[in-house]
Amino acid sequence: MERIAPQEDPENEMSFLDHLEELRWHLIRAVLAVVIAGGIAFMLKGFIFDVLLFGPSRGDFFSYDILCRISTYIGIDGGFCFDELPFKIQSRTMGGQFSAHVWTSITAGFIIAFPYVIYEFWKFVAPAMHNNERKYARGFIFITSLLFFIGVLFGYYVVTPLSINFLGKYQVSEIVLNEFDLGSYISLVRASVLASGLIFELPIVIYFLTKVGIVTPDFLRTYRKYALVIVLILSAIITPPDIVSQIIVAIPVLILYEVSIIISKIMYKKEEEKLKK
Repeated sequence: MERIAPQEDPENEMSFLDHLEELRWHLIRAVLAVVIAGGIAFMLKGFIFDVLLFGPSRGDFFSYDILCRISTYIGIDGGFCFDELPFKIQSRTMGGQFSAHVWTSITAGFIIAFPYVIYEFWKFVAPAMHNNERKYARGFIFITSLLFFIGVLFGYYVVTPLSINFLGKYQVSEIVLNEFDLGSYISLVRASVLASGLIFELPIVIYFLTKVGIVTPDFLRTYRKYALVIVLILSAIITPPDIVSQIIVAIPVLILYEVSIIISKIMYKKEEEKLKK
């Protein structure tokens, strides 16, 4: 007698097109949140540009004072003690300032709306999870957002000043003046801030990779030395070619890697316990 496989409830089954439609609405709501937050940032032009964006271009910026004290204390002349940075910021195109205003507002909007963007991502993947996993939604959104904001602050207060200090004072000859284009300056700040924010999501990435079985704690321990090399390369990419700056950036990333190993170990044990049941 032929065995008939049980049919799934069609009401609980979504087609590929249904999933795409669901994803589309999540993306629309996330983009809308970024646009609204960006609109608010657009209206706060004075604070965004004069206080935040151009803050690291001034000698009295908070980070330079701290870096000056640290370099003096450890006896390293890192060039962080100064009153003014020897460069000017210019806009050389007709629409340069307006374009910078718009794109900077969008970047600020993404940073501000990041928790809601993560919330929409969680709502999309939550139906594929078990009920006991869905209850951790608030914790996931909070931790992911917290790590991102810590990374953004690290990029703004550490990576950005290190980069601006080095590149702003670097000269191949006294004949060549440092007069940077507005777009170039903003790109450096934006890349430093966003790259740091995303790098600090490493524990979350390792959590999901462990959950789906791609990495294990033993794998992370075995390839720790290779991870060190990758971290140093990333530090060299997002910071100037200064060994002190690279070490300052590499230390927190290495700490995050060690934290990721602990998270992977905990997650791996939980997955093994589920398989035994």
